[in-house]
Amino acid sequence: MRKIALVTTSRADYGIQSRLIRMLQDCPDVEFSLIVSGTHLSKKHGMTINEIERDGITIRAKIDIGIDTESDIAIITSNAITGFSHSLSKINPEICILLGDRYEMLAAAIACTLNNIPIAHIHGGEATQGAFDEAFRHSITKMSHLHFTSCEPYRRRVIQLGESPDRVFNVGALGVENIHKVKLLSREELSFQLGITFRKTNFLVTFHPETNNKGAAGSQIDELLTALDKFNDSTIIFTHPNADSEGDVVAEHILQFVNTHSNAYMFSSLGAQRYLSLVKVVDAVVGNSSSGIIEVPSLGTATVNVGNREAGRIRAKSVIDCRPDKVSIEEALNIALSNDFQTRLKNIENPYDKPNTANRILEILLQFSFKDLLSKSFYDINQTMEM
Repeated sequence: MRKIALVTTSRADYGIQSRLIRMLQDCPDVEFSLIVSGTHLSKKHGMTINEIERDGITIRAKIDIGIDTESDIAIITSNAITGFSHSLSKINPEICILLGDRYEMLAAAIACTLNNIPIAHIHGGEATQGAFDEAFRHSITKMSHLHFTSCEPYRRRVIQLGESPDRVFNVGALGVENIHKVKLLSREELSFQLGITFRKTNFLVTFHPETNNKGAAGSQIDELLTALDKFNDSTIIFTHPNADSEGDVVAEHILQFVNTHSNAYMFSSLGAQRYLSLVKVVDAVVGNSSSGIIEVPSLGTATVNVGNREAGRIRAKSVIDCRPDKVSIEEALNIALSNDFQTRLKNIENPYDKPNTANRILEILLQFSFKDLLSKSFYDINQTMEM
């Protein structure tokens, strides 16, 4: 019996890992502990812990890190380190699974490291040059002991960071695999469940602050909203921004737009099935979410990627990059809606699409020897180029 813990801190990472979480809970060879924190326990972000409970997933620990009461990300991170450390010391897993690059995951990684708990890291080696998540991700990589990357270049980058090749596995993206497994809802079902009136043209918008560009969130979201206002005969569906610095500013500006536009809607949380279903039926996904780069191409939908937050990620040819100004955004939207571009979407290849991602991760976790996992040496690629 292997004692495996997994930390989830947001609607996004839970949706991505939902199939793996179910497999871990159902596996007879695993004593599984799910640790829930972050925006899952936030009222303004939809209390998405309720979705986890509705899915029948057993929650071992709930850690409130003060997202609804604190505005200082540094203090929230400090709260998270303390909370994760208390829970992890009690659970004492053989390994803890962490996904991505957010400050909450960095806090969990620090807590694991200081409690001598090995880490299995998902989505390492990637780049987001417009967010301080870039530094967090690579820091988590250096604190981790097993690595599950989404593309081969990312696997090589993790090795470049000094991680041994026999501990780094290119398994593809869990979020993309979910697309092939989930039953998508029809436009009619979405309209009924969400109270949305679809029009001839429809956009799904997720915009987060560029955390490396302090003070720019308000002006950037205004530029995006001004561009979208030109498409007044379209349905515009917004999802709530992340719990980042200036995330509340972005949310307030979106809410003002929604309150004055009958064709616009905003949701704190859609859930994985409804989100992916919307991606399939809209004409373009707009904003700067990683899902626009990683998952959306597999659904044959255009992505208009605004600004530098996701700069550095490998992307499919369905992604249109533009500057965070109204003219560039409007031009990109018109390209996405053009007949030529919509036709090209039918033959898009997604570099993150690899079969059996969740199964492969579980197999490695069950077969890999955890003995002496905490002991690792820096792998110097200058001494050997075999990867």
